[in-house]
Amino acid sequence: MRFINPKTDFAFKKIFGSEERTDILISFLNALLYAGQPTIEDLTIINPAITPRIRGIKDTYLDVKAKLDDGTTVIIEMQVLNVEAFEKRILYNAAKAYSLQLESGDKYELLNPVIALTITDFEMFNNFTHVISHFVLKEKEYLFDYLTHDIELVFVELPKFNKELDDLETLTDKWIYFLKNAKDLNTVPEKMASVPAIQKAFDVANTANLTAEELDDQERREIYIQDQRGAITKALKQGIQQGIKEGQLALIMRQLQRRVGQVSPEIESRIGSLSVEQLENLGDALMNFNNVSDLTDFLTGM
Repeated sequence: MRFINPKTDFAFKKIFGSEERTDILISFLNALLYAGQPTIEDLTIINPAITPRIRGIKDTYLDVKAKLDDGTTVIIEMQVLNVEAFEKRILYNAAKAYSLQLESGDKYELLNPVIALTITDFEMFNNFTHVISHFVLKEKEYLFDYLTHDIELVFVELPKFNKELDDLETLTDKWIYFLKNAKDLNTVPEKMASVPAIQKAFDVANTANLTAEELDDQERREIYIQDQRGAITKALKQGIQQGIKEGQLALIMRQLQRRVGQVSPEIESRIGSLSVEQLENLGDALMNFNNVSDLTDFLTGM
């Protein structure tokens, strides 16, 4: 068997956003929000927006939105790429879901809690080691709770989860393992299959149960994610190289002023166009320069 990657928006919504399979989402939310306790007994899945056919950057649509049996709204998003202002979008979506509950003239007592559950395939909080974190409003200095927890932000950081299959104990462990590893499995582990909702999730994710169009859509989304990750990595490397070059250039110009005095704008521009490797060679040769002519001759020979 082969399984689609639950971390793509297409697969995530297909597995967890079906009105015919709410038991999957109930088990999933109980695991991630309530430590595996059967707090949620029923829910209604709401479609916040249609997933666009154009493959590209995710806008403000959510992967899954549900209303729980106690009136709480849960908005769930799977985020693979750490894009700019992502943390602001989470707040925006939560605040929007909270405020849109009321029509003009409605009483504030009608407002129900909103939980924004965000699963990330990157680390958000570098100084926090736990996989799951919960944020609510608290007093800034003394950290006591606000009078209501109507808006709660919950984060699940997948890179921080390092348990192997044999180490899985709780329902929470099993669902996080499913998200992180399902695409690399070729059979449903017995330990996972013992949970009916997880077995059903594997059935939905089984590529044998998908149409050719769905498989094509999933593949394109995987390619898009790989391309975006590659672009981010390239940009980071270029930024690091540029930083190294700027540091080398500043150091060399200071040393040149001490060795040969002020250089002309033309020579300074010529030095600025050198590569990192050429700047290293120039730095090694500086001690041999006694005047600007020595520098000019060295640059001419490069």
